[in-house]
Amino acid sequence: MAEHEPALVRLIDRVCAAQQSGTPMCIRGGGTKDFYGEPPSGELLSTTELAGISSYEPTELVVTARCGTPLAELEAVLAEKGQCLPFEPPHFSAGATVGGMVAAGLSGPSRAAVGAVRDYVLGATLLNGRGEVLSFGGQVIKNVAGYDVSRLLAGSLGTLGVILEVSIKVLPVAPATVTLLFDMNQAMALAQLHQWGGQPLPLNATAIWNDQLVVRLRGAVAAVQAASAKFRALGGELAEPALAGSFWPGLRDHRDEFFCAAHAAVDAGGALWRLSVPQTAPALELPGTPLIEWAGGQRWYVTPRADADTAVHLRDIARRAGGHATLFHSNDKSAGAFAPLASPLDRLHRELKRSFDPHGVFNPGRLYPGG
Repeated sequence: MAEHEPALVRLIDRVCAAQQSGTPMCIRGGGTKDFYGEPPSGELLSTTELAGISSYEPTELVVTARCGTPLAELEAVLAEKGQCLPFEPPHFSAGATVGGMVAAGLSGPSRAAVGAVRDYVLGATLLNGRGEVLSFGGQVIKNVAGYDVSRLLAGSLGTLGVILEVSIKVLPVAPATVTLLFDMNQAMALAQLHQWGGQPLPLNATAIWNDQLVVRLRGAVAAVQAASAKFRALGGELAEPALAGSFWPGLRDHRDEFFCAAHAAVDAGGALWRLSVPQTAPALELPGTPLIEWAGGQRWYVTPRADADTAVHLRDIARRAGGHATLFHSNDKSAGAFAPLASPLDRLHRELKRSFDPHGVFNPGRLYPGG
């Protein structure tokens, strides 16, 4: 991107001034994910002015967009060419941006089948804490060599710098999609998904909640038809297209029944937790009814409190299951949004922060307190 572009020049000037004065800055696009991670702090540095799709080559399956580009706008442009972001990045509310999508690193219902945000980031342009514009990666996978910094930015929550522009791999929209419903309790559904996982089935997304398993098949027409017939023979009921068409986006953006109840619990002082565990982990001994995605790999729990005792208990259970627990949404983050890192990883995290942002001006403490 042109380094003398007025919007970019203004960003660079703001960062250089912050570096000299030691003023912390809060990088924000649409602000739709401010609730995620540690509470934002610092002087607002908005990226919305730096918007637009820089290049799009449908035949090459690559799009390059600036950080402030509305995510809905990018998805609409891709849809016109019959393409999509296969990892289904959540919007949560209107105003989500491309930069926020990468910085948060969150993926939707299809994550277990197609991969995460970071798997589709081919290149990125970054404004670091010294006011330097750096480019990493490229627009094709074979350009990615050495330290893959562009993918490192996914999930960094803006702590390493301002993501100015990203090149993303896109895919054609699948020609066939079918959703089926099964009446199964949590243990039965997990066992069934584990069994299906070893078979050549076009499983694209799953959800378990309230003694029901919801399965989305997606792919070639013949493959989806064959799998659908098999699943119906096992007791699966075809979901109406309108119901399926609203369910999966609602799950992606946390607008469905489970998450509406979770938001109410958060408003009342509770917390929404995300446990990331191996798909083969059994049902966990936790109170309440979880919502389980990613064939068992992502499990959502609601607790009435977010205190230290609750955090220790959930994180111990997640650790023993081979994973970790994130305090995803709560008005009380005193227990820490993310599970504490082991000493070597913590040191690496802080050294990376110092390398890209030596004066600590970008989103201080957004990942870990004091980091």
